[in-house]
Amino acid sequence: MNRERLRYWRRIAVGNFIAAAVVLFAFSGVTWRTSGWAMLRGYLISLLFSMCIGPLVGLAMPRIAPWIWNRTRFPFNWIAVTAVMTAMAVAGSVAAIGVLIAVGHVPSTGFAEWFAGSIRISIVLTLTVGLFITAYEMTRAREAHARTQAQLASLESRVQPHFLFNTLNSIAALIHEDPKGAERMTGQLASLMRTSLDQQATPLVFLEDELKTVRDYLAIEQVRFGDRLRFTIDVDERARLARVPRLSIQTLVENSVKYAVSPRRQGASIAITATATTARPPSEGGLSITVQDDGPGFEAAAMAPGHGLALLRERMALLFDRSGSVTVDGTPGRTVVTLRVPELHDVPARR
Repeated sequence: MNRERLRYWRRIAVGNFIAAAVVLFAFSGVTWRTSGWAMLRGYLISLLFSMCIGPLVGLAMPRIAPWIWNRTRFPFNWIAVTAVMTAMAVAGSVAAIGVLIAVGHVPSTGFAEWFAGSIRISIVLTLTVGLFITAYEMTRAREAHARTQAQLASLESRVQPHFLFNTLNSIAALIHEDPKGAERMTGQLASLMRTSLDQQATPLVFLEDELKTVRDYLAIEQVRFGDRLRFTIDVDERARLARVPRLSIQTLVENSVKYAVSPRRQGASIAITATATTARPPSEGGLSITVQDDGPGFEAAAMAPGHGLALLRERMALLFDRSGSVTVDGTPGRTVVTLRVPELHDVPARR
């Protein structure tokens, strides 16, 4: 258990003890003049109810509340959350009374009486604690999302100049040898950068849009390398509306151009394939993209921290946690880089 979760459960535990004290003095008729034994017995009973309800709410609400929030609008989201917590209050009360019957404190015939007397208090207690947990988790989720977006923006800002500088170097190399080619390449770069900047509002883009960026990039590099750069693109029709990290495939292709095409007189061939898979459970489905070249081979272990593939791996980890991956299979005469993107179920409608 990480420190954040440990602190979370400590807060739940402290909240249970405080809630039991509040119930004792606010609803049980206990005053400071009540005998110590009666006060202790009342507190332990209140604590039992709190311990049967509090951990249930603490365990379930961080999972249920975001699910409800993403599928319903105000005020129905709050109505649904309240209904779920009311059900938890009922379940917790039943469990607590069951324990009291099991230890002999309450006769089995007294279940209905105890339930009727405790359910109102249990619901008030559950809603108070549950709504606090829900608000806290929503705030924490927003903060985590903001941190992730900031990290992604930082990583993407490092990818863009890397690509831009490489292309500008290619243009500079052509100015004296092929001025018309350099002019055409500059126009293609402007078109490519315009498309890229238009997509900066989101870290995920449709595969077909990403492939347009890849084709524009390859068209730019073909001005420089000519017949030395050969490529094919084969995409499963089902995959075209899947979403991928912005500039992800372009990063893989750029890696092949740098390590397979550029250093060799004969250049290299690059094959890009994308296949959509549907699996049960759905978490195992998604999109598989491979970029393969017949160059001299690329050692994944040689990647520096600022390398394009290393940056892509960091972005994948932020976007998909452990559900996505970037793998490199490099052998002499062949390099295959595979990008696996999990199946996304919240794909927005295209405008």
